[in-house]
Amino acid sequence: MSGQVVSLGCRLNIAESEAISEFLADGPPTVVVNSCAVTAEAVRQSRRAVRRLRRENPDARLVVTGCAATIEQDAFAGMAEVDAVVPNADKLKPAIWRPREGGDLGVATEPSVNRLRPLPSRGSGTSHTRAFVPVQNGCDHACTFCIIPQGRGTSVSLATAAVIEAIARLEGVNEVVLTGVDVTSWGADLPGSPRLGDLVAAILHTFPALPRLRLSSLDGVEIDPLLFELITQEPRVMPHVHLSLQSGNDMVLKRMKRRHSRHDAIDLVQRMKARRPGIAIGADLIAGFPTETPEMHVDNVSIVRECSVVHGHVFPYSPRPGTPAARMPQVDPVLVRERAAEVRAEVARQRGDWLQSLLGTPAQVLAERDGTGHAGHFATYRVPEGTPVGRLVTVTPTRIFEGILE
Repeated sequence: MSGQVVSLGCRLNIAESEAISEFLADGPPTVVVNSCAVTAEAVRQSRRAVRRLRRENPDARLVVTGCAATIEQDAFAGMAEVDAVVPNADKLKPAIWRPREGGDLGVATEPSVNRLRPLPSRGSGTSHTRAFVPVQNGCDHACTFCIIPQGRGTSVSLATAAVIEAIARLEGVNEVVLTGVDVTSWGADLPGSPRLGDLVAAILHTFPALPRLRLSSLDGVEIDPLLFELITQEPRVMPHVHLSLQSGNDMVLKRMKRRHSRHDAIDLVQRMKARRPGIAIGADLIAGFPTETPEMHVDNVSIVRECSVVHGHVFPYSPRPGTPAARMPQVDPVLVRERAAEVRAEVARQRGDWLQSLLGTPAQVLAERDGTGHAGHFATYRVPEGTPVGRLVTVTPTRIFEGILE
């Protein structure tokens, strides 16, 4: 083993972990934990991963990077299992990962600033069936529950030419996923302030043979008119939109400092489905946000039905020190878990009905390593035995087994 990278959290972390793996090639045994800080539980999971990996790799150098390691640098540096901590702003600098004489990690020779670099070599995700291409990093918003801007900094965008270059280096990849912390803010810091729709259009124009382009989590209020048109009318843009909803109640949304209302979310989904009926909706939702009443929770459950959410990421709220929400009146943790379970149950009902509706309908599926694959709307299918990984194959499902269409 020369290097092992364990990635927690978002798709951007996954993409960056691919780059770190390349930096570690042919080096001494090194284990890297690319940590997450989106919730207090995510930080705990990062610490557990550190301890587990030290037990499994007693002789390797163990390095922690990512958002948790950046925000709580001293705490992770103080863990007996950790040899070094690399903040987010440094983790894509190749020199950081090259051991110096004596075996220590390299050190930054330039200031740690928040900027986005094209990933090295052939791009990101080449060991997987799809390629994650980071196009944006950081966030300029101040949601009261979120600590991530402290770990990622302000929003920065990768210029269109650099994105095109990164995709051009990919080989044999049938699906590209554009990732970032706040992807829909892409372009605001670039000359002329282009929008994400402009970037998507440029990619589709430059790579006419690319069969599938997918977008990671979107902020609905930032979906520009061209992006909306491409999502709802362009066959090569996957019919799968994951929205950063967070709540279905207007008062909670205000206390979160979100920029949309319940009506905005429902209206957006209705307009998308009117233009592209087969589009699948995903959403991030937080249960038990501070001050959430039973009536507010009912709104959180019902938004799942109103927006036909079939891919749900439901988080029980946990306070993050240093955020405004942590200072608000908290909901009892037992009640938070119960409410999260109710929201998840509603997502499961929506998803079950949706999967049933797909039976008997052919779908193009991208084969993965475990004998399954995902269709454009991101439902999971069983692919025929022997299908090469990364191959697009048509599957007509006749039953659902353990949530998989086959």
